[in-house]
Amino acid sequence: MKKYECLYVIVPELNEEETNSVINKFNGIITANGGEVVRVDEWGKRRLAYPIDYKTEGYYVLAVFESESALPAELERNMKNDEKIMRYKVACHHE
Repeated sequence: MKKYECLYVIVPELNEEETNSVINKFNGIITANGGEVVRVDEWGKRRLAYPIDYKTEGYYVLAVFESESALPAELERNMKNDEKIMRYKVACHHE
């Protein structure tokens, strides 16, 4: 299994419970598809480099996980279809 990292930005309007629900949803997708979540770092609300859909802030989350090579595409597909995710990027993790 390879190690990957996924950085995603959640819309800033959500309350703490809704934000945790989004994070748990994507951690669940990783584990349901045979992956293992190694670490989740919540960076919190930060200013965006440029506005996205007229928003200037977003809630940043970095998830490091191990999985087979097909899982990152499935994770990206789910993030693309979720209106609560503003941006995302999945890449191989190099330590």
